[in-house]
Amino acid sequence: MSAEQPHSFMHSVKRMYDFAVSKMDLPTGIAELLGECRTVYQVRFQVKINGEYQVFKGWRATHSEHQLPAKGGIRFATEVNQDEVEALAALMTFKCAVVNVPFGGSKGGLCIDPRAYSREDLDMITRRFALELEKKGYLSPALNVPAPDMGTGPREMALMADIYRTLHPGDIDAAACITGKPPEMGGVEGRTEATGRGVQYAMQEFFRHSEDIAAASLSPGLTGKRVVVQGLGNVGYHAAKFLEEEDGCLIIGIIERDGGLWSEKGLNVESVFAYLQEHGGVKGYPDAEYVADGNSLLEADCDILVPAALESQIHEGNAEKIKANLIVEAANGPVTAEADEILRQRGKIIIPDMYANAGGVTVSYFEWTKNLAHMQFGKMGRRFMQSRAESAVDALEQVMGDKFPEKLRQGFEKEADELNLVRSGLEDTMCEAYQEIREIWHSRDDVPDLRTAAYILAIGRVAHYYTEYAL
Repeated sequence: MSAEQPHSFMHSVKRMYDFAVSKMDLPTGIAELLGECRTVYQVRFQVKINGEYQVFKGWRATHSEHQLPAKGGIRFATEVNQDEVEALAALMTFKCAVVNVPFGGSKGGLCIDPRAYSREDLDMITRRFALELEKKGYLSPALNVPAPDMGTGPREMALMADIYRTLHPGDIDAAACITGKPPEMGGVEGRTEATGRGVQYAMQEFFRHSEDIAAASLSPGLTGKRVVVQGLGNVGYHAAKFLEEEDGCLIIGIIERDGGLWSEKGLNVESVFAYLQEHGGVKGYPDAEYVADGNSLLEADCDILVPAALESQIHEGNAEKIKANLIVEAANGPVTAEADEILRQRGKIIIPDMYANAGGVTVSYFEWTKNLAHMQFGKMGRRFMQSRAESAVDALEQVMGDKFPEKLRQGFEKEADELNLVRSGLEDTMCEAYQEIREIWHSRDDVPDLRTAAYILAIGRVAHYYTEYAL
């Protein structure tokens, strides 16, 4: 990685990495190798907009290629810089490893405010960036597979895929060059919601373990838990929506760019999101108290805090004031290394980003394998499984001499379609990964928290490849 700046995102990732490595018996060279990005590509290109040329600057960093392709999102944001991209690439390596998804880690970014451009101009910029990435092998189904991130979505991924397909008309696996595409372009059902859904599954699994609940000084169950969410983008919106509608949580605080909303009785996430989409902010929303200093709600009295916005939102300046007993890192790097230490000493429990945020890459893996297989999930077996379930229900009704309860029938006969299979696979992945992380946490006296345990699990898996199989 490039020279780190004190208190930068990269500084936090490196410090957390070093802390975990100090608990491991790694060869010095391997520890050094995994502490740096392997390659960083910086690109500058021009696009003619309204008769004038504008120059754009972007990056694609690859942290590890122990598994190919390397995987990681592309963000469009004015805050993008090389340090951030390198830190995110490193985090991506460990994120993939902790949920046992066979990808290396990569990340990309373009320094741009996507809201400042028309749809047509943004399309041109996106295609031009894709062309620059493809030239160097950073857009390829076999070598480097991007995905959506902050400021990008299915449309941008479809445009990038089209560039690759145009340049490689004979590549039958061209659709696998990128994930997060619309379903009609080879995407997978459930990908848009995947990261938020993964946050929900991570929290559900946490609350299945009484020892962990006790460590956070919380009562059992998600129902009725008072939750503050920072950021109602793709991840925060879906996480908050599912927690409210399916788990019975009270979303009492929502923090956005222009301020925050507070309601002790609970906010309607769908209503707030609709207002945000229409007005571009939350100020003026009628059914809650508006708080001009939105970030002050990070320090509000709540059970669970879900930072789902930018990096370094919880830092030395506010870590002592955080009241939530459980912090779930839905964003990448929302807690700095210094704040992490303060919170740990205060007895706060953090479900770390490399695990909680891994739903997106998990479902991206499903999309990538679907593209390579050239077949929709559930296509062959769906009708057979549905027929078998219906036959089983009919047989039970004959034995009981009564009708099967309708709610149970619906659950029993649920189709094995793509969306349900994706959700099932994601839930299984998140549950298994959490169990592996907590086993390290609870079995070793020198591992103080879930974050260190997750790093140890991930670093161990990547290091094993380099020591046993790499040239």
